[in-house]
Amino acid sequence: MMLRDLSSLIIRHTVVSRRHLTPELALRLITPACPLWTAREDESPFKDPFWAFYWPGGQATARYILDNGDLIKDRKVLDVGCGCGAGSIAAIRMKAKYVLANDIDPYAIAATNINGKINEVNIETNMDNLIGTKCTEFDTILIGDMFYNEEFAGILFHWLEQLRASGKTVLIGDPGRHGLTHARRDRLQLLAKYDLPKESCDENNGFTDTTLWMLNK
Repeated sequence: MMLRDLSSLIIRHTVVSRRHLTPELALRLITPACPLWTAREDESPFKDPFWAFYWPGGQATARYILDNGDLIKDRKVLDVGCGCGAGSIAAIRMKAKYVLANDIDPYAIAATNINGKINEVNIETNMDNLIGTKCTEFDTILIGDMFYNEEFAGILFHWLEQLRASGKTVLIGDPGRHGLTHARRDRLQLLAKYDLPKESCDENNGFTDTTLWMLNK
């Protein structure tokens, strides 16, 4: 399906929302106002539309960047698993030197481009699987809500430790998923903790707060 067709489908089934931790960002999401909110799986045109929800880790990442722009200003940022693109939009707003929004799902890339236009920023996107690569052209890595599976979390964390050892800043947004174990959190510095708004609590299976971490050297 062409990117134009993906975008049309996304726009048809989502609404623009600011009911989240970063109300200064308008994002196209599936909310209770959308028929898909209560639709059965076989009624949805999307398979697992994770990009249509603003997950807690992504909210923490974008909120912290918007409040602490000096962390991002003039940096070269890679937003891995960008989803709806909020982290990338926040980084561009805070004058990052370069931002690449990366996701292997074409719907996420389409959603990121849509949300960039809504927020009047141009976002460069990439669909390659960059996990495991050296990311030599970047100095800051954003990761949100990706510690959902223990096996994948092990691969992901090992890669992030390698990037941190090479001098990169690694920011991890997470609401407390089981893949971010106590042992892994011992390698992190807590930068911020946020209470989630009611709408986000309803969307996220009981999570009531979210955190942003930085990986220590």
